[in-house]
Amino acid sequence: MKKFHMLLAATLMALILMPGLAFAKDFTVGLILVGPYNDKGYSQAQYEGGKYVEANMPGAKLIYLDKVNPADRPGLTVPQVAEDLIEKGADIIIAGSDDMKDGILEAAAMHPDTTFIHVSGDSAWTGKAPANLGNLFSRMEYAKMMAGFTAAMTTKTGKIGVVGPLINEETRRLMSAAYLGASYAWTEVRGKDIKDLSFNVKWIGFWFNIPGVTADPSQVAGALFDSGYDVLISGIDTPEAVTVAKQRREAGKEVWALPYDFEKACEGQGEVCLGVPYFNWGPSFLDTAKQVAAGTYKSAFVLNSPYWANINDHDKSPVGFMPGPGLAADTKAKLDEFIAMLGSGKVDLFTGPLNYQDGTPFLKAGEKATDKQIWYMQQLLEGMEGLSSAK
Repeated sequence: MKKFHMLLAATLMALILMPGLAFAKDFTVGLILVGPYNDKGYSQAQYEGGKYVEANMPGAKLIYLDKVNPADRPGLTVPQVAEDLIEKGADIIIAGSDDMKDGILEAAAMHPDTTFIHVSGDSAWTGKAPANLGNLFSRMEYAKMMAGFTAAMTTKTGKIGVVGPLINEETRRLMSAAYLGASYAWTEVRGKDIKDLSFNVKWIGFWFNIPGVTADPSQVAGALFDSGYDVLISGIDTPEAVTVAKQRREAGKEVWALPYDFEKACEGQGEVCLGVPYFNWGPSFLDTAKQVAAGTYKSAFVLNSPYWANINDHDKSPVGFMPGPGLAADTKAKLDEFIAMLGSGKVDLFTGPLNYQDGTPFLKAGEKATDKQIWYMQQLLEGMEGLSSAK
């Protein structure tokens, strides 16, 4: 028996020392969310992405803190949250909001042995990121184009309203992408004059409602409907636009809306909901977590494209567009054609000539925008209504 135990021990030691043989190790993902984890919007989409890692990476565990913003947790800083998550065992920290840019840079400098990912930031692109911090985002512009296309195919008044969050480069490019999709549908598919299309962006001042600080998104949505806008596109993290649309429909108004961020945002909203452009964070979170666990992750700016073979493939596409109950069959068919043309490159809406809102050139005739030109858009586009700057 003693010889058997010695032989077993020797065999196990040999297996451990075999090159290339990997053993399962617990891996903890620490997630910092700007809003509630169940907001039916941006933060819930990221929370579900973390749960996807748990489900698809053996030994992985998600820990998180939500509502990390000045209104819900005044005085709490991103470095403090990161410190707490690391003490609880986090091997990677994912900061979910653009607002966390300075805080996550500070936290990464304080903890050089932990990997940090800033979602939506650009520090790795600009060369300002330390070696343990990278950026991750997805080309939501395409899904926003689909939302704009759907809105313009549906509107009966030619008036599309947008409930926007705060004004920055991200929101300018996404609202502009929605306008490009709308203008394409309006002129190229419906054959109408672009002068007869109104596309009006109303900003609330933050990613979601903060009473006493932001404009109330429900009131903003209601005011747009009262002004004759019959389709609203949401750019905020929460679903007030479609909630108000449902209330107006129940009161006899023929209106529609498109929420944002979370795949299931149309659930329970009925036929006012045309569809939702959404983030699918699971695959990219999983890929990043596996690299960190394997010790192969390198600081990078990662901007993922849709999986064009099926933009709603949960295991492959980082963004998608989920049709809603209110999407008419003929509009759905035209939308599918539009998506196919975007995927093949037959239609590239970020191609000049395009001007900024004040008439200055954004893209010359025939010029195709680079990623950086799109990422750092300085204004909304010509033809759009609404502020391009908070100043």
